[in-house]
Amino acid sequence: MQNASMTVLLPDALIMVAAVVAWLNETFVGDSGRRVTYLIGVLSSLIAGIWFATLIVTPQQYFFSHMYVVDGFASAMKAVVSIGYAITMIYSRKYLEDRGLFRGDYLLLGMFALLGQLVMISGSNFLTLYLGLELMSLSLYAAIAMRRDASQSNEAAMKYYVLGALASGFLLYGISMIYGATGSLDLSEVLKAIASGRINDAVLLFGVIFIVAGVAFKMGAVPFHMWVPDVYHGAPTAMTLLVGGGPKVAAFAWGLRFLVMGLLPLAADWQDMLIILAALSLIVGNITGIAQRNVKRMLAYSAISNMGFVLLGLLAGVVDGKADGMASAYSSAMFYSIIYFLTTLGSFGIVMLLARRDFEAETLDDFKGLNKRSPVYAFVMMAMMFSLAGIPPTVGFYAKLAVLQAALNAGLVWLVVLAVITSLFGAFYYLRIVKLMYFDAPQDNAPLASPIANRWVLTLNGVAVLVLGIVPGPLMTLCLNAIAHTLPVAL
Repeated sequence: MQNASMTVLLPDALIMVAAVVAWLNETFVGDSGRRVTYLIGVLSSLIAGIWFATLIVTPQQYFFSHMYVVDGFASAMKAVVSIGYAITMIYSRKYLEDRGLFRGDYLLLGMFALLGQLVMISGSNFLTLYLGLELMSLSLYAAIAMRRDASQSNEAAMKYYVLGALASGFLLYGISMIYGATGSLDLSEVLKAIASGRINDAVLLFGVIFIVAGVAFKMGAVPFHMWVPDVYHGAPTAMTLLVGGGPKVAAFAWGLRFLVMGLLPLAADWQDMLIILAALSLIVGNITGIAQRNVKRMLAYSAISNMGFVLLGLLAGVVDGKADGMASAYSSAMFYSIIYFLTTLGSFGIVMLLARRDFEAETLDDFKGLNKRSPVYAFVMMAMMFSLAGIPPTVGFYAKLAVLQAALNAGLVWLVVLAVITSLFGAFYYLRIVKLMYFDAPQDNAPLASPIANRWVLTLNGVAVLVLGIVPGPLMTLCLNAIAHTLPVAL
């Protein structure tokens, strides 16, 4: 660790200051300044994301009494969620305007949710990690409930809030047990205390169980997935993307901090739990998704199955007490979470593009004949579906291959076979959308009107999925280096 320089915290500070400035603009200018609030949110997150990307090679540094860490892993993940938030706002603007939801409170809640994700990613203390989670979660609860005249949105927000509070209780209980056993909340101190072998194993195991439950809930893994389909379906699509995009990436980074940076000597225990969670997520997500006629619910079950793949990477790091494969396993999970975010952005971007005032494009039939209405958008959606299904040459194929390779190296052959078989089931509902777009007659011939920013960003989104599939090496190398320079040495 080098001497800490506060300059590496400037992009985090930029997001925080931008949120305050946007808040003041909304307070004193009101509706007439809404465009300024929107631009503040988009530009600040875009600039911060690029700034974070320049810090990936920065040595590991700790701040605020060892409660906040800046390293290559944190900078890379924060760059992803920041740029992803800017794209989310660009995709969502017209959708929100058509429904009277383009309001300052939504934009502010999104920025505070982003700030919470940054804290989750850089937390190096159990309390910091928890505070980041709550800042993000409370913002998302409120954002989902913004459409007060829609009973579905209110129901989704209540379910998310109640189950989220339960998961937070689990997490806090687990943290209290770890603190009671080790006498510290600092991740590195907890790691050293557990590695010393002088701690009561029973207390530690109970703490790990509750922490794994909290991590699984935030990632939407089975059996803690109950909220995912209802929230995805009930929330307005812009809010669904806000919940299903960046928070998934932040949840992975957050789980890695808890389990690897703090509880690595207990890997044999929490990996066994993750094996069960991953297997159930792959089975339930891929098989239940087949029965869905609502696209948002289908993408919800897709999210569950994809989190199963992320867990595959997380559980493959330590084999028989040996940590030789940690960097490759965890970097494959990191790579997968980034690629999943990229494809989620494109998928929901198309869903919002097809929607218009007083009309939600949520059923499979709404995708019929899309190629005749717009070959470009049909191609982008096809690229997203191929990537989610893991079909070459899209980047989803390489992401799945990297995770499966890590699991094979860990000797989890039966889990790899299960992942491949369930993915074949999942491919059915992805390819079904492609079939509807290219081989069915359109039911709706209304023109697809969208701002020029949406068209350009969606096109670039589709191109990125293809280019990264053909040339995945640079991003995979970046993930590998970021993880390798972040991992603890104790086991």
